[in-house]
Amino acid sequence: VVVVEVLVIVVVIVLVEVLVAAGVVVVAVVVQVIVVVLLVVAAGVVVVVVVVVIVVVIVIDVVVVVVVVIIDVGVEVVVVELVVIVQVVV
Repeated sequence: VVVVEVLVIVVVIVLVEVLVAAGVVVVAVVVQVIVVVLLVVAAGVVVVVVVVVIVVVIVIDVVVVVVVVIIDVGVEVVVVELVVIVQVVV
């Protein structure tokens, strides 16, 4: 029974992490594309656009990684607490 509970919990954690990561990455990519297009249209200066885009992309990627890590840790902490509660109750 305990093994089954642990397996279910692990599967849920993995699913949540994958969904969160995938969602965040998709959003980040979309935002990057939009930003690139807007900058190219607005500026028209190739050098400026390239530099700005590189900076923006790096910043977005860093933010995404941080967010994913925070969510990841948060989810795992909550799940661990739930597991402890379940075990205590049982």
